[in-house]
Amino acid sequence: MKRKLQVKPETVVSPEILESAKRSLATDRGKAPVKCVVCAAETPPGAAEPLCWVCRRLKISAWRDVEQQMPAQE
Repeated sequence: MKRKLQVKPETVVSPEILESAKRSLATDRGKAPVKCVVCAAETPPGAAEPLCWVCRRLKISAWRDVEQQMPAQE
């Protein structure tokens, strides 16, 4: 019984492009995650304000409550 010859896999992406992608990914991982200013949880990358999703939702909810109460005071 003979073994099958192993065929080398065909490279789809050039090694230079693969190496540059690995380097760019490594620099993204090196950044420390930004913490929420309210509860110190991690915030999503690229967030406009330093709030986690829970604190952001609470802030939006509080704004809605204030807007609903304003006409009652007038």
